[in-house]
Amino acid sequence: MISLGQFQTLFGARRQLSVTVKPRDLAQISQAMDDATVALRTARRLKPKQPDNFGVFTSDTILDIYHSATNGIFAVLVGVVALSLLVGGIVIMNIMLMVVSERTREIGLRKALGAKARDIMSQVLTESITLSMMGGIIGVALGAVFARLLAAFTPLPAAIETWSVVVGILVTAAVGLFFGWYPARRAAQLAPIEALRRE
Repeated sequence: MISLGQFQTLFGARRQLSVTVKPRDLAQISQAMDDATVALRTARRLKPKQPDNFGVFTSDTILDIYHSATNGIFAVLVGVVALSLLVGGIVIMNIMLMVVSERTREIGLRKALGAKARDIMSQVLTESITLSMMGGIIGVALGAVFARLLAAFTPLPAAIETWSVVVGILVTAAVGLFFGWYPARRAAQLAPIEALRRE
């Protein structure tokens, strides 16, 4: 620790200079900031009505900037994930509608042999949820590989939490259930005779 004047004597006066001040007691941070402000205004020969031509901030300020940046990134990621789930759900619904259309005769035959509407719905919903969950499992596996590579080749830490894996797979199952409901209901409402007549 050296005085500001001695620092300027040794290293020269610079237009940009940062000085770190640490109080003996953390409860005196406000007092230390006030003392540093007075010392800097005196060293810069500022008149009482002149504004500060320097900035004084604590480590909390840096943390606030960091939290603001990460909150913004988190909000963007939530939007991207929501859009991806919506697009994926629409794709799953279209696939299941195509499956129901191609298996109309099979569904009609099952209903003619005594299958109830809930049996047809459970079959189509099971296929939709399975399709969605397989995509979720593949996505989680790719995410885990990416996190491992990130931790191995960069200084950024990366961790895979069990709860996040479970939540991710459950969300994909919920997407499959939600977007598979309409195709399943449509399949369950097919009339057996009309279904059997279709080629």
